[in-house]
Amino acid sequence: MIEADWLSEFPLEWRELRADFLCNPYRVAVSPERYEGTMVAHYSIPQVQETGGPLVEPADDIDSTKLLISSPTLLVSKLNPRKRTICIAEPQGDLVTLASGEFVPIQSDQFHRRYGYYVWLSEKVTDRLSAIVQSATRSHQRVNPSDILKLPWKWPPLETQERIATFLDKKTAQIDGLIGRKQALLERLAEKRQGLITRGVTKGLNPAASMKDSGIEWLGQIPAHWEVKRLSFVSQVIDCKHRTPEYIDDGIPLVSTSEISPYRIDYDTKRQVSQQELGLMSEGGRQPRAFDIIYSRNASVGSAALVRDDRTLCLGQDLCLIRPSKNSSHFLEHFLNSTACLEQLGSYLVGATLKRVNVDVIKKYALPWPPQDEQIRISAFLSAEIAKIEAVEQAVSSSTAALLEYRSTLITSAVTGQIEGLR
Repeated sequence: MIEADWLSEFPLEWRELRADFLCNPYRVAVSPERYEGTMVAHYSIPQVQETGGPLVEPADDIDSTKLLISSPTLLVSKLNPRKRTICIAEPQGDLVTLASGEFVPIQSDQFHRRYGYYVWLSEKVTDRLSAIVQSATRSHQRVNPSDILKLPWKWPPLETQERIATFLDKKTAQIDGLIGRKQALLERLAEKRQGLITRGVTKGLNPAASMKDSGIEWLGQIPAHWEVKRLSFVSQVIDCKHRTPEYIDDGIPLVSTSEISPYRIDYDTKRQVSQQELGLMSEGGRQPRAFDIIYSRNASVGSAALVRDDRTLCLGQDLCLIRPSKNSSHFLEHFLNSTACLEQLGSYLVGATLKRVNVDVIKKYALPWPPQDEQIRISAFLSAEIAKIEAVEQAVSSSTAALLEYRSTLITSAVTGQIEGLR
């Protein structure tokens, strides 16, 4: 018997057998160069994670050897098992259909394909594969293909497998529909938030205010008593120190582009530096302090987050500090995260793959500039409205997480024979 304890909760009458004893051999690998000049359907890891299906693209854009999909094939990713990158690849009409070599292809006429899909998608298998990954880093975990294929399992009769798969197809479709509606709501809330921010920082709060042409095409009209200023006229813009510090296990948090998102600084960074490194990285007034804005110049480019307290931080590379007067900090944070600023930024971005913006360009940002008391009122209004929207978003996200957890639990219960009427 194979790992009896691990399989003890399954129905006794189900057949205990390693998966590879039921699988057909699969060794059809091709070079994309063979299809040069044609369009192909490509099941890549990122595409399956995003859509569950293939991307139609030129074969010339694909590198490395791929799996040739000529019949429906269960694909299980070798990478990061917690992400559960699993699909059933189908030949796409007249298009040559390829799949990443990072997938393990599984074909069998001895178990139901949809049942197999749910088996490898289940929490039970995910936990097992996660426990035997070959690499230690969380972002680059890899499972040995033989461990995916040699899965110990107890297999119900084929008619039971089909009944379980049909049940899960229906139930997961219902759950996915609910999740889709919640995601659509989150998108609408994000659009509402962005619209509020942009109107507030470009038009103000008084819809009856007299307006004038700003003289800037992307900005349009602004309240007649407002000005248009360059960012460098209303704040210091301080570039980061262009050096890579030495990291230590327990020290002062270093923030990089990974820790900066609109309105948010993630202080739980894995990169820590010593007091000496902080001193070197902070030369020239580069240490963030309360009411500074940390602005991302690369990767999360265009994200702005206000430093809201006096905790000690080290400014990493590809960031800059924007240091306005205390009374203008909140207004500037809102403007820098507005659609108006992001559209302006878009015209300056450089870099083919990794977009970035230079500090000299940031200094030239044009922005509408109300009187200071009006800035304070606008900022207070926007912060209150954003908080309301975020409360709704949090509730929607929590219910989405609960649905995802229920979906996962349902799949695991069904494929292991824990649901009465399906066994």
